[in-house]
Amino acid sequence: MPSTTSILFVCLGNICRSPLAKGVLAHQASVKGVGDRFRIDSCGTGHWHVGGPADPRTMLVAARNGVQFEHTARQVDPAVDFQAFDLILPMDSQNKRDLLRLGAPAERVRLFRSYDPALAGAPEHGLGVPDPYSGDERAFQQVFDMLWAASEGFLAQV
Repeated sequence: MPSTTSILFVCLGNICRSPLAKGVLAHQASVKGVGDRFRIDSCGTGHWHVGGPADPRTMLVAARNGVQFEHTARQVDPAVDFQAFDLILPMDSQNKRDLLRLGAPAERVRLFRSYDPALAGAPEHGLGVPDPYSGDERAFQQVFDMLWAASEGFLAQV
């Protein structure tokens, strides 16, 4: 039986991008029959939404695309999370810088979109997942599409 890889997605408030990434990767892994190989969670670098649900637009775009998941927002806990997760996958360069400043082990931190094969060789500043919070439903769908592609690439690589 293969070992389990633990993955932590990280964004700013943990209500849009990182919960959606968690849901998309878990969905794709399950469909491919490898869901039991992963433990997937998400968190935010900020504290504003701790204990609350995902943004309703996050859940709407997920459901429209056949992805179902539950979510309660939480803030990263460096003392626990940096020990508990094999991979720490921030959504953008600012989240990555914040994680490294908090002491995340650099060798386990990688921008999630770097797994998208269409972006192979792209500079890091081009690998961010934009925060859709101030946008409309189209912005959430665009983020979903980015996360879908990165998830496919991730599963092909591991």
